[in-house]
Amino acid sequence: MKLAWILWLSHVLPQPAADSLCLSTTVFLEARDQSVRGQEAVAEVALRRRDSGLWGNNLCKVVTARHQFAPSLVSPETNLSNSPAWDTAVAIALASQRNWALPKGQRREIVPGASHFAASAIATPTWSNAFQVATIGDHTFYRVQRLKPSKT
Repeated sequence: MKLAWILWLSHVLPQPAADSLCLSTTVFLEARDQSVRGQEAVAEVALRRRDSGLWGNNLCKVVTARHQFAPSLVSPETNLSNSPAWDTAVAIALASQRNWALPKGQRREIVPGASHFAASAIATPTWSNAFQVATIGDHTFYRVQRLKPSKT
């Protein structure tokens, strides 16, 4: 299936199904070749950003914000054809959403406070001198800014 079709579908699905689809797509595109822990960390950054409201008030807006996550960076013609990796990304996205819905003191955080991540083999962002929370696989997770949940 093509990324363009998934992005279109995310606009017609009701919430929370659309957010689950957007998070699954992001985990797949960003971290399908990483460990489960690495994929969970990518999902966590997106969920933390959603809570802040700085990139949008739902996961689809967060992961498609310009130049932030793979869904806004790769070609819409990108084919998501690795079924086992897709199945894993969906399972991780759903589990991450359930975990993140728990009260703050009860959720399991993989990369506490991380607001950004980068694959050092692909890019060296201007903010890569920020506090490094963790390196998992070939992704480094950073606390570029302290994100606080939005008041809304």
